[in-house]
Amino acid sequence: MGTGVLSTAGGSLDLHQVENLTRQLIELKKKDIEVIVVSSGAIGCGMEILGYSKRPDTIEELQACSTLGQPFLMHYYKKFFSSYGFHVAQILVTYFDLDSLSLRSNIRKLLEYLLLKKTVIPIINENDCVSYEEIRFGDNDRLSSHIAVLTKADRLVILSNVSGLMDYSNGEKKPIPFVDEIDSRIEKLAEGTRSERSVGGMITKIEAAKIAVLAGIQMQIADGREKDVLIRIHEGETLGTLFRVKNDARTFGADSQPLPKSQRG
Repeated sequence: MGTGVLSTAGGSLDLHQVENLTRQLIELKKKDIEVIVVSSGAIGCGMEILGYSKRPDTIEELQACSTLGQPFLMHYYKKFFSSYGFHVAQILVTYFDLDSLSLRSNIRKLLEYLLLKKTVIPIINENDCVSYEEIRFGDNDRLSSHIAVLTKADRLVILSNVSGLMDYSNGEKKPIPFVDEIDSRIEKLAEGTRSERSVGGMITKIEAAKIAVLAGIQMQIADGREKDVLIRIHEGETLGTLFRVKNDARTFGADSQPLPKSQRG
């Protein structure tokens, strides 16, 4: 879930939206769907605390915003999930963690254990205090794809503030419902979507899709403010853009190798 999905127009944490997404995730859990949340939003929360009107430029400022904002963000996740009798498990990782075979194995085993607990929701973010890959490169888009590969997920859903990958041909703006191959045309369409409170835009989502699809995991980009978006996607409705998997897609071993260099943050 990207920063833009969780923030108001003024940049503060959108509590109504957090509660709305919480409700949808609870509904999925009650259907015995295993759910892992990769959530941005800490920097946006920290910006509000420190009084920034736009995203800071320096790594130190961004890390300070994240360090202050992460507990604020988790407080509300805990509040809303606990109202349904669920618990949240905060997991902060770095790309170094995912690049180490032993640490990858530890993270995978932890997530597998937590997923066995019917009332626990793992919530993952990058540990910006000691790592700034997400700060520099994208709203956890690639991190979410690496977690999906690590856990051998069936599907990765990236909720954004746009309705998928947009096609501007013929003078119209409309989402592309399906992508079967990420070629130069798709990459060109991804250029130019950024905001004050996030970084990378659609470009990093396309990079995340490459990682997921190569590992045999379909990935969907959808508007996080679409009514009941997660429920409707689970029920098979076509929303946003679905990056489909080829029959010959290979799957990376969860523990067998570190991240390929082309897939690191």
